[in-house]
Amino acid sequence: MAKDLKPHIGIFGRRNVGKSSLINRLTGQQIAIVSDTAGTTTDPVKKSIEIFGIGPCVLIDTAGIDDVGELGQQRIDKTMKALEEVDCAILVIAGNQFDETERRLAARMKALAVPFFVVHNKADQEPLLAVTKAVIEQRHEVKVLDFSVSRNDDIAPLVDLLKKAIPESAYQKMSLLGGIIHPNETVVLVCPVDSEAPEGRLILPQVMAIRDVLDNECVCVVLKETHLQQYLETMPKLALVVTDSQVFGFVSKIVPADIPLTSFSIVMARLRGDFDHYVKGTPHLSELKDGDTVLLLESCTHHSTCEDIGRVKLPRMILKYTGKDIHFEYVAGLSPIANPEKYAMAIQCGGCMSTRKQLLNRTNLFVNQGIPISNYGMALAYMNGIFERVMEPFCK
Repeated sequence: MAKDLKPHIGIFGRRNVGKSSLINRLTGQQIAIVSDTAGTTTDPVKKSIEIFGIGPCVLIDTAGIDDVGELGQQRIDKTMKALEEVDCAILVIAGNQFDETERRLAARMKALAVPFFVVHNKADQEPLLAVTKAVIEQRHEVKVLDFSVSRNDDIAPLVDLLKKAIPESAYQKMSLLGGIIHPNETVVLVCPVDSEAPEGRLILPQVMAIRDVLDNECVCVVLKETHLQQYLETMPKLALVVTDSQVFGFVSKIVPADIPLTSFSIVMARLRGDFDHYVKGTPHLSELKDGDTVLLLESCTHHSTCEDIGRVKLPRMILKYTGKDIHFEYVAGLSPIANPEKYAMAIQCGGCMSTRKQLLNRTNLFVNQGIPISNYGMALAYMNGIFERVMEPFCK
């Protein structure tokens, strides 16, 4: 949970330019395996660490972008995929080599709006040439640092470049309910327990909400939907009720209109997703036509049951609400999406298992083509006729 909220820093470059050595030097730990054998790093490796001057973050060590063979291409594909989740990147080169391979990678970073800079490693063997530095900085508008892990160069200039590259938003401590609730208020979290609930524990958004309520110096009450009526009859006015979206219809009838109401999926969308486009796209549910295809986007992979929200309940409710012959497709995890233009609408889950960067890269596929996109919780609220009500807490 916490790892996804830290800045993600990716280390990219060819094989044997010293990416793993750079990570070990940056962290002061033997985190990555170092070898002279090309291709030692295969799949992207994540490590939560603390960098002096930056704080807690996640470093991602990646395979070389010049790998060879069929397996090598698969490793390159995973390396390129890792770009979609990083907040900033370090492109490592050596021997003044910066040609089409690096230019393609730099172009992909630009396309994904990933801030980056270049580290010319192994400067003890071959110093950075002035012409190499000038061409890279002018053509790609990035900084280039001449560096040597072997001679134990001072890492202060490297850390300074990281501080400037990491977006300020990646440092900010985000709050699920910040600005909505205030100290000493009472917040009720409604947590249904059905076959989709994990055995013996709560789902991640519920756990995050409990901690967030406490961090905001509020009283947190956690109960099942079957106990909500009893609680409301005996307790004073509440500041907010947050429920699982699946029981919106039931809960909205119990909670008085003067008590703010929303869902875990919606507050997660506010924290990590493209909230404004979700709000804008949700009413398109009323405009779906016969033959339209709706894409359900799940950010995690799990075993589907008869009570599955994304694959069973939402499609069933959309068919009933629209009365149209709608087709549904599903994408789990972070699998690639082919031909997004064929969909009439996309609906994204809360995204508790993804980073904000991953979610925005995914939803931008639809936003950039003018395809409406919604969120599980918002879609359920809209079809229950309470969309404006559950949005009201965020309009204050």
